[in-house]
Amino acid sequence: MKSINGIQFADMVQMGAHHLFQNADYVDALNVFPVPDGDTGTNMNLSMTSGAKETAAHTNEHIGKTAQALSKGLLMGARGNSGVILSQLFRGFGKSIEQFDTLNAKQFADALNYGVETAYKAVMKPVEGTILTVAKDSARKAVEVSEDVEDIRELMEAIVAEAKKSLDRTPDLLPVLKEVGVVDSGGQGLVFVYEGFLASLKGEELPSKTIGSSMDDLVSAEHHMSVQGFMDTADIEFGFCTEFMVRFEDGKKAFDETTFRNDLSEYGDSLLVISDDEIAKIHIHSETPGEVLTYGQQYGDLIKIKIENMRQQHTEIVGEGYSTGETTKKAEIHPYAIVTVAMGSGVSELLKSLGASAVIEGGQTMNPSTEDIVKAIEAVGAERVLILPNNKNIVMAAEQAAEILGIEAAVVPTKTIPQGMAAILAFNPQATVEENKNNMTESYAQVKTGQVTFAVRDTSIDGVEIKKDDFMALAEGKIVLSNPSLKEVTTSLIQTLMDEEAEIVTVIYGEGVSEEEANEFAAFIEAKYGEVEVEVYNGKQPLYPYILSVE
Repeated sequence: MKSINGIQFADMVQMGAHHLFQNADYVDALNVFPVPDGDTGTNMNLSMTSGAKETAAHTNEHIGKTAQALSKGLLMGARGNSGVILSQLFRGFGKSIEQFDTLNAKQFADALNYGVETAYKAVMKPVEGTILTVAKDSARKAVEVSEDVEDIRELMEAIVAEAKKSLDRTPDLLPVLKEVGVVDSGGQGLVFVYEGFLASLKGEELPSKTIGSSMDDLVSAEHHMSVQGFMDTADIEFGFCTEFMVRFEDGKKAFDETTFRNDLSEYGDSLLVISDDEIAKIHIHSETPGEVLTYGQQYGDLIKIKIENMRQQHTEIVGEGYSTGETTKKAEIHPYAIVTVAMGSGVSELLKSLGASAVIEGGQTMNPSTEDIVKAIEAVGAERVLILPNNKNIVMAAEQAAEILGIEAAVVPTKTIPQGMAAILAFNPQATVEENKNNMTESYAQVKTGQVTFAVRDTSIDGVEIKKDDFMALAEGKIVLSNPSLKEVTTSLIQTLMDEEAEIVTVIYGEGVSEEEANEFAAFIEAKYGEVEVEVYNGKQPLYPYILSVE
């Protein structure tokens, strides 16, 4: 095979996306950090799925045009750092071949290499031992091999082989990977994509699914969603996209995934259920989301609830005259907007009370995509916008959103909720976007962040022995303590954060902590540190019993 056209490339994309999709949970499991952050596979899968959908909808014999569709789909669907980097790899790839009808081996290799250059430029501080390294090493091998090899299948075999070798080397480049004994999760995701490409070129079947029957449901769900773009609003049988999680509780109904899925399937379609010993994630399209939630409550607490009216969404997408009966108001354009990201209704209200125009639901384990951020900003309607991600894994997606918005926009790269709060307080509506970005960045740098969460695995990092399910204290993102006692972890954490310049401590307590416990902790701080002012808020955030701000 000495060349490929756009149709063949589209099939490679579908196979690559499918293979990554089948193994997304495995990629999630490679995330080394012991906090509930195992979402690289999910983010890459959702990003690649978005690219594959756009590719399928705009497949063209002209490979340059097909690659543009992949680039656009990946760009809009990108979420999480690995998803954004993946989008940049194929953005560069697409850019380099936009004029080509077909690709030969040399051109394919050069395009991969240009994609790597594009991705490296997009990352402020590239870290070796990650997806970037795997992409770079395999592209370099492709360029080398293409000097002597004309068959693209042979070239792709060499790319996959080198990508795997590079992946195996990632623990030598990133000590934390070696410490925990895993390879890089993002690099593994890219290997799955390339393996899919190779299988498509060779006409081979990929290995069977690896993570259980719920993947069949995922395939159906994704297929259903892809079909929506070609249907009428009136044809949508189940109108509410319903997503939530159930945290299992003792004393409630014992969870059995098969029974759970079978029961929920009676309420709608596009059902997805993924579970472990503690929690189940559910996605379903239903006409009766309230009944679905009531069913889920039999098993435990409901968290991360999101219900969207798909008929309304579809109408907005296709521009039909669907109406809810409400009077349509002309959108108001605001001179300035602050759009931020948070988990927990209490945290969301807190940020809005400080001045946020909109808060996107998301954060750890639930990173919004570039498109999610763009839509939220467009819904606000503003001439200028400042975006506060409040999470390191959302910064790159936010930056991509700022680039494509078409209005004056900047990202204030906040990585925690306390940083976001401090940044909002420094906002000046009379200042320019650039001035605000600089002032807000300077302001949040003065705030210390403490977080308490729980461990999802046994491990040892930076000399701290960590046991699964123990509470962990993170001071400025670094794990400083792990202990079964929430009280002990929290009191130790605040002592780590405090110094003689501390004046205000903000305690944001989340799910699993009572108001009485939070007030008791505040009293401890006031008793120990005299003049320090302590403010307490119920953030209702999942995963993090406490978020602390010291300024």
